[in-house]
Amino acid sequence: MHEKTVAELSRELESGKISSVELTRHFLDRLKQEDGQYNSFITITEEQALAEARAADERRAAGQATPWTGIPFAHKDIFCTSGVRTTCGSRMLEHFVPPYDATVVAKFRQAGAVCLGKTNMDEFAMGSSNESSHFGPVTNPWGLTRGERRVAGGSSGGSAAAIAARLVPAATATDTGGSIRQPAALCGVTGIKPTYGRVSRYGMIAYASSLDQGGAMARTAEDTALMLNVMAGFDPKDSTSIDREVPDYTATLNEPLKGLRIGLPREYFSDQLSPEMATRIREAVREYEKLGATVREVSLPNASLAIAAYYVIAPAEASANLSRFDGVRYGYRCDHPKDLMDLYTRTRAEGFGTEVKRRILIGTYALSHGYYDAYYLKAQKVRRLIQQDFVNAFQEVDVLMGPISPSPAFIQGEKTDDPVTMYLEDIFTIAVNLAGLPAMSVPAGFIDGLPVGLQIIGNYFEEGRLLNAAHQFQQVTDWHLREPR
Repeated sequence: MHEKTVAELSRELESGKISSVELTRHFLDRLKQEDGQYNSFITITEEQALAEARAADERRAAGQATPWTGIPFAHKDIFCTSGVRTTCGSRMLEHFVPPYDATVVAKFRQAGAVCLGKTNMDEFAMGSSNESSHFGPVTNPWGLTRGERRVAGGSSGGSAAAIAARLVPAATATDTGGSIRQPAALCGVTGIKPTYGRVSRYGMIAYASSLDQGGAMARTAEDTALMLNVMAGFDPKDSTSIDREVPDYTATLNEPLKGLRIGLPREYFSDQLSPEMATRIREAVREYEKLGATVREVSLPNASLAIAAYYVIAPAEASANLSRFDGVRYGYRCDHPKDLMDLYTRTRAEGFGTEVKRRILIGTYALSHGYYDAYYLKAQKVRRLIQQDFVNAFQEVDVLMGPISPSPAFIQGEKTDDPVTMYLEDIFTIAVNLAGLPAMSVPAGFIDGLPVGLQIIGNYFEEGRLLNAAHQFQQVTDWHLREPR
């Protein structure tokens, strides 16, 4: 059962070949037996999952099923879940149990899906390797096939590793600077980051509010389309949510690609990209040419500024967002504080990890008197230039394609002492978040037995076009079907 996609499992549940209880028990057993080597989950909700599975079977017997009724999946531990702890990968929230559901959680609950638990992640979604979690690093299943402990990517590495290891068929994720696409690429699964505002951020613990976006991970483009059908839509509880009709993302999956105009940004094929990675990306693009697409080179002239702009804007917003964790209202609190200042200082020093503290300090400095104009305001101006580059490119082409990471998954610990090198892991993904565009990661080959992901970037609200392009590619390739053994 764990070899099947969400679409296949949905059909088997509909036909009565299996029950949701059987399916849920199967995945729970796999989780308990296998996840010790991956550490992809922080919390497993066995009793709740079985109760939801029984309710799903009753709902299906009553003829009230949706495509998701009875399907097991997982939530990234950044989405608030009523009655189930939500840690955000941090000591600060290690014992926090929210009193409400995030909108994304509520939508899957309404659809009848069965949540198996919460997946591991970089602390407060700050990281590119899933090594900053208070609950330990996530190990890439593909690395273990080589006898190595390699990173799963971050910050949604737990979701990606769990899908790659066939512990769950799908999982929610979030993307602030590449945190869906990069781990999906490193673990050989499919992931989509929608247009900013397409998926509600209500109940999604904030890192950088103008960049964070919830999205989906699964094995196939069809499965991520099924997820987006549930997740997308206007939410009055989220002031950044877009009030725009949501199409059926599965309806256009099988449209032919003849005439699709693909742009290859020349800046994405620089010296920072390994030659092997460049070769795999160009081989994937050639498959699109066989499907009838045309390819041309385009330019994103301000792409080189994306990293610098992002690492001013994101830490600045994190500095503001994380100020709420002060030891007073909820979350971790230090023992026996001498006074209020001691409470604030020690709570944050003990509750936050190294990377989170680093970004808070950077952000606070960038927002401080005398530096706001020099750093934060200038970064926002650069952001506008980056967005305009994409606007100009989409006047010439329908989608952009390129790499997601400079190289495949690296060894755990290899870059933890060099933050700048770690930040450069997101060099090809960050500009998309700065512009608020939708983008996907699609499995597109291997380098020395490690997965490679193809990035497909679309214009605003063109998730359907991206999913169609990814699905058609997956009809003529089998990279997404391969699994670590």
